Amino acid sequence: MMDDTSLILMVGLPFAGSILAAALPTSSRTAAAALAGAVTLVCLVLAIALYSPVASLGAVRNEIDWIPALGLNFSLRMDGFAWMFAMLITSIALLVVLYARYYMSPEDPVPRFFSFFLAFMGSMLGIVLSGNLILLVVFWEMTSIFSFLLIGYWHHNAGARDGARMALTITGIGGLGLLTGVLLIGHIVGSYELDAVLASGDLIREHPLYVPTLCFILLGALTKSAQFPFHFWLPNAMAAPTPVSAFLHSATMVKAGVFLLARFWPVLAGTEEWFWIVGLSGMMSFVLGAYFAIFQQDIKGLLAYSTISHLGLITMLLSLGSPLGAVAAIFHMMNHATFKASLFMAAGIIDHETGTRDMRKLSGLFRFMPFTATLAMVASAAMAGVPLLNGFLSKEMFFAETIETHVSSILDTAAPYAAFVGSAFAVAYSIRFIHGTFFGPPPTDLPSTPHEPPFWMRFPILLLVLACLVVGTLPGYTIGPYLHTAVTSVLGNRTPEYSLAIWHGFNLPLIMSLGALAVGLVLFAFLKNYLATSEEGPPYFRRLKGQRIFERAMVTMSWRWARFLEGHLGTRRLQPQLRLLVLVALIAAAWPLTVLGFNHDKLTLAGADPAFVVLWAIGITCAIGAAWQAKFHRLVALVLLGGAGLVTCITFLWFSAPDLAVTQLLVEVVTTVLILLGLRWLPQRSKEIVASEVTLSAKLRRYRDLAFAAAAGTGMTLIAYAIMTRATPETISNYFLEKAYTEGGGRNVVNVILVDFRSFDTMGEMTVLGVVALTVYALLRRFRPAEDSVESPEQQRIQNADDDARPDRKLGDTVSDYLLVPAVIMQWLFPVIIVFAAYLFMRGHDLPGGGFAAGIAMAAAFILQYMAAGTVWVEDRLRVLPVRWIGIGLLLAVVVGSGSWVLGYPFLTTHSQYIELPWIGAVPAATALLFDFGVFSLVLGATTLMLIALAHQSIRRLRAPRPSPSTSGEAS
Repeated sequence: MMDDTSLILMVGLPFAGSILAAALPTSSRTAAAALAGAVTLVCLVLAIALYSPVASLGAVRNEIDWIPALGLNFSLRMDGFAWMFAMLITSIALLVVLYARYYMSPEDPVPRFFSFFLAFMGSMLGIVLSGNLILLVVFWEMTSIFSFLLIGYWHHNAGARDGARMALTITGIGGLGLLTGVLLIGHIVGSYELDAVLASGDLIREHPLYVPTLCFILLGALTKSAQFPFHFWLPNAMAAPTPVSAFLHSATMVKAGVFLLARFWPVLAGTEEWFWIVGLSGMMSFVLGAYFAIFQQDIKGLLAYSTISHLGLITMLLSLGSPLGAVAAIFHMMNHATFKASLFMAAGIIDHETGTRDMRKLSGLFRFMPFTATLAMVASAAMAGVPLLNGFLSKEMFFAETIETHVSSILDTAAPYAAFVGSAFAVAYSIRFIHGTFFGPPPTDLPSTPHEPPFWMRFPILLLVLACLVVGTLPGYTIGPYLHTAVTSVLGNRTPEYSLAIWHGFNLPLIMSLGALAVGLVLFAFLKNYLATSEEGPPYFRRLKGQRIFERAMVTMSWRWARFLEGHLGTRRLQPQLRLLVLVALIAAAWPLTVLGFNHDKLTLAGADPAFVVLWAIGITCAIGAAWQAKFHRLVALVLLGGAGLVTCITFLWFSAPDLAVTQLLVEVVTTVLILLGLRWLPQRSKEIVASEVTLSAKLRRYRDLAFAAAAGTGMTLIAYAIMTRATPETISNYFLEKAYTEGGGRNVVNVILVDFRSFDTMGEMTVLGVVALTVYALLRRFRPAEDSVESPEQQRIQNADDDARPDRKLGDTVSDYLLVPAVIMQWLFPVIIVFAAYLFMRGHDLPGGGFAAGIAMAAAFILQYMAAGTVWVEDRLRVLPVRWIGIGLLLAVVVGSGSWVLGYPFLTTHSQYIELPWIGAVPAATALLFDFGVFSLVLGATTLMLIALAHQSIRRLRAPRPSPSTSGEAS
């Protein structure tokens, strides 16, 4: 095994191309296609170049340390099986890009399409090349997200939105199951590395957790490959543009599930549980998918159900536990991708040139588009398993395996019969597609006059059909070596002897193949007249459709269960929600203490400074007062809450934590001001609610809330006191105190922990804060204050009336315009606070301060400007751009973390150094300083974004009249 950086390029280039495509103008159709084509071509060339080392060494690998202590690394691994899939992904992607250039309308936002397309291709390459199971799950979920965006690309179409939502729901649930299964495998094996897992098959199969592990892994695989009973999402995804169907639903996304089954075949296969679950799902998918395909009127619907059927064929082969079955499954993955992608493209051409895909309206198209018709017929013959085409070879191997006895059970006995019936159905729907579309009388009343498409739109189909012919006639010379490389990487020393010869003699598999062709032809002849006029097929067709079950389940969950929970647990008031939250926290904390016990004897009371006791008595009084006054006087409650926060700040100083004290003080100031701005728009408490507080039931509620609060507070006090006074001197703090300067290059232990030792956690918290800020902004954009909050408070009305009487009163002026001294002072403080924020930031690595404190301080500077001069004045003179600050902060954190990879260190590894500056002296210049600047940028952006959202409430009526309920959505 060797290291190869080409793997990183293969996975990274599509994502880079996706970002570039998203930045192109909407009208850049040709430029976006050229960019996507160049990216896919480079990835294809890289894959081709890697075949030689893969074939000679068995695998190539590239690993970048991520979190080595947890066994989580960015590990990429390409063996023969992964190479086969990488070739399928990149080659068909290149053909689809060329096809999409002519298929997509100039009116569509084509750069967005190619942006989603490239991101999906990168995610799919990530799945097949992942050498770490956790990384595989990450890419697995990314394919679900980008397929959702691609299926719902035409979001103005209700069918596209519904299909995308259904696909995301089903595959998302499967992704959660896969994550659970992967975590169980990691627990069993002790590693998430694919090499270690593949070498631990016996350990996994003999472990007590094998069955739940198997079920969770199969949940992910079967949902992704649309296998029974999760098959119904794939036909509904046909509302996507045809290039999406040709790529996702023939060669990539739906293949991810069977790829996973084959990848884990050496580890999970060979047990009775595997045989029954995988075999039953595959058999049902193979037969029912083929049966439903016969009755489809939409060409893409027929192809969707045939895809379910062929994936069921692959699943059946993998369920047998036979090495020859695995060989046939891998071979059919390759064959199916070629003929199905070409058929989807042909369906798209028919739709593009005629304006419909309804086979009841289409007939006789051969005379209008003979080249396309010929190509489609050859591809359909390959799908039906006609001799001298690639589909015939793998279908014959399928028959040969089903007639063998693998497990003595009714399912194994039924396998050859199911194989024959499903294959006959496949012949029937293939003939139906060919006959109903290309033969018969000329079509009438079509939306468009049919004609041949441009040559380059037809060219990808031509290449794929040629592949079907060449592989079908010369399999040993064309596909044989590559198939052997793929099979050997999966089966290892269990690789059996097999033959890809066209003729194996007149045997039972050949008889079954010919019989299926004959029965399928007779079946179509019997149903031809019925299919020409039918709506949905047999009456029981709708009852068997899983879509109806899914829709009813979603309605039941959203309307019945959700409304039941909302009626019993939901409320418009915050207090009952907090009560429920505290109760759940109490139970969660009390349960382990009850089970494991809690030794009260170890708690010893130590002496306390009287001044500190008085300080905390003040803080406790403020906290209780804030809780009490919250029901009557919100402003008083806020003041008291600030007093409790100030006591907390002094407490940090008392216990020699000045860094926490500075941060607490700055946060307290900013949050108090933001809450104060928000109080302006809260509705008044109604007189009925205030009066009800004196009733007996209200008093009982108060006593109940008091009991909850006392229990929670007492529990937290006991736990905190027990931890702080425990006899064991060794704590994690000792490690950080010893290593902060030697390994982190800083004396401020708290800051070093945040930007060095626990920087990965900090980056996650940064992401959460950014999401929260954007959410608050989005909600407040749609916010309409209560009627009793629209008018200004009485004191402000009096002041405004006095101001309006002034002759120099102007629109947009605020009260602070006439309080000149405070306003001028607050404006003059702007540069002072900027310098102060810079000072806090620069000293943060060694002294109290840091990016978080500096960001809060900088936000306070903007708050003062808004308070001093008003929203209109500030935004006319300052460009705050908080969203850009948020983006810069997150991007800088990722870039700094990735920079350590260049030097061969794990993600977010920092390098510490001091540099000498003139007149200043030694200044810390650790790479963590750049990460800390990302923290500063994000905190500043998030805080000012929420400030702006609140400030704009005050000028909404000034800029435009308050919208009526019927137009509020548009006005916002």
